[in-house]
Amino acid sequence: MSASELRERTFFVTGANSGIGRALVEALAARGGRVVLATRSEERTRPVLSALHSRYPAARAQWVSLDVSDFGSVRRAAQAFLASGQPIDVLVNNAGIAGTRAVTKDGFDLTYATNHLGPFLLTNLLLPRLREARQGRVVNVASGAHMMIKTIDWSVLERRATPKRSGFTDYAVTKLMNVLHAKQLARRLEGTKVTTYALHPGAVASNIWRALPQPFQWFGKLFMLSNEQGAQSPLYCATAPELAATSGRYYDRMREARPSRLAEDAALAQELWAKTEAAVGSAT
Repeated sequence: MSASELRERTFFVTGANSGIGRALVEALAARGGRVVLATRSEERTRPVLSALHSRYPAARAQWVSLDVSDFGSVRRAAQAFLASGQPIDVLVNNAGIAGTRAVTKDGFDLTYATNHLGPFLLTNLLLPRLREARQGRVVNVASGAHMMIKTIDWSVLERRATPKRSGFTDYAVTKLMNVLHAKQLARRLEGTKVTTYALHPGAVASNIWRALPQPFQWFGKLFMLSNEQGAQSPLYCATAPELAATSGRYYDRMREARPSRLAEDAALAQELWAKTEAAVGSAT
């Protein structure tokens, strides 16, 4: 996508004040794109906006208050943005977390709410605006970790009263859900101008691991990619002109790749959609 084309496009990025999200909005702003930083903390996002404006004086960037794990916050953010009349060309579901031990306000496990339930709801709510775009895109930042999952225990999408530690397997299940969501959404949007993508950014030293003990974070990050390297795949899926005619595919470091057998199971994707709708609906 040329710089002039990017200047006409608005990118709505969740979890944009740190990690891959921050590196992605910087790359988009550098190319002239208009960026919406959807994050929980205005305090932590303000320095990011200041840095963007000082580095790229012509940058068009704004903050939207959004806690993707809180359905009320997701609905308020979507409603306010839609009411503002502003366009959205690309939604990047980037916010994520791992290794938590908490239950959300709505009664769901924090890892599942942040990585799958909240993004699912946000995507549905913003879809009318994406459909108005010349070529709308939904980009799910998933992970190659989805490959290790052989089955989904649907109880993870049930409301619970007491928290339990979510481990690497739970994280991997949510990433499988990200791939299945992109594929099922592509099927549902067939014949429209909106396309979807799921991707593996590489093992990135982002703060997705912030809930883990400090020594584990430090040691693990020694072997990981930088956030800038990790942002290359979502940047590619969000802007590459050659992807405009493809939808529902999975990418690994800017190349189309084959996801797991489970990720290609259309019946499973349909079941996930129905169970997610029911879970989100149960909390309203």
